[in-house]
Amino acid sequence: MNIPSIPQESIISALTFRHATKEFDATKKLSQETIDFILRSANLSPSSFGFEPWHFIVVQDKELRESLKPVAWGAPLKLDTASHFILGLSMKAPLTKWDSEYIMHMMRDVKGFSEDIIEGYSKFYREFQERDFNLDTDKKLFDWASKQTYIALANMMTAAALNGIDSCPIEGFHQEKAEALLSEKFGVDTEKYGLSFMVAFGHRKEEPKHPKSRRRLEDIVTWK
Repeated sequence: MNIPSIPQESIISALTFRHATKEFDATKKLSQETIDFILRSANLSPSSFGFEPWHFIVVQDKELRESLKPVAWGAPLKLDTASHFILGLSMKAPLTKWDSEYIMHMMRDVKGFSEDIIEGYSKFYREFQERDFNLDTDKKLFDWASKQTYIALANMMTAAALNGIDSCPIEGFHQEKAEALLSEKFGVDTEKYGLSFMVAFGHRKEEPKHPKSRRRLEDIVTWK
């Protein structure tokens, strides 16, 4: 495998370029190759135990985009102008609990573990859920899965920024109403999946009005 060598200044430049784009240039569309690249960066993202507790819906249908507006107060302008609009779903307890069929599938079919490794890994994963992180409710398990899905979100936005593509992460939605809509119009089994975020991609209509502001590095890092 070739060792990546991206200049550090190029990465910092991309992260400085990235901002939460409020309105996109609706005339500029991303190619299929480009959006596949962004989604591939999600696909290659790390997750706890490597169990990938996520699913992504790319919403390009105009009627479906319109249907999201009443339940997503932070999204209407992005839904109208973004080249691509993605819903980030996280798995719920029926899929993420240590003894679920999905977890067994991941170990046996995706990772190719032998039965003896599966037995040991399952024990370790069960102890993690029940003892180490106390994931003893459906809500806790969903929130834990969401943490993993946010890693994929960050990687998608960073990958986009490294290629001069804009993005906007969105949490401005009513979760219960949004999930009811996903069940009704998007065919999502909301017993198994919940909505963690929305994210829009495209090209900015105009430059940000204000420069990026952040706390100083020494204010957020402690060395011991």
